[in-house]
Amino acid sequence: MTDAFKRAWTDLVLPILQRPRHVQVAALCHRMAKGGGREVLLVTSRDTGRWVLPKGWPIDGMNASESALQEAWEEAGVARGEVAVEPLGSYAYEKLLKDGLPLPVTTLVFAVKVREMSDEFPEARERRRKWVTPAKAATMVREPDLQELLAGF
Repeated sequence: MTDAFKRAWTDLVLPILQRPRHVQVAALCHRMAKGGGREVLLVTSRDTGRWVLPKGWPIDGMNASESALQEAWEEAGVARGEVAVEPLGSYAYEKLLKDGLPLPVTTLVFAVKVREMSDEFPEARERRRKWVTPAKAATMVREPDLQELLAGF
């Protein structure tokens, strides 16, 4: 292999093949069920309708946990909640962009103890939401690392 070819491979081809992961934040919203035990809140994604945690890109001017709490409001109607400062865990997935290309994403998950819900929130007409046990939630999401995180919650 020539030096020029090695340099082209290292400088041009490898960076394309080894795209860095982008970071999102998610809210693992939870509450105590009326009959006892913990419940977690899932919402449907806007594009595919699959069950997910409220999540999104970090918001300018907010730290990661504040951004997760904001996503819980916008996507699930969590009007008041206590968010943990440190992430509970993380999971990886590939977000499909509008052009069809996959974008590798690592999602930091922050626990949010829900104090109050609202039926009117920014994405109320675009999503469904559902309270379920953590074990049930683990069977409803697709990402293996998130399934494990929910099962152990």
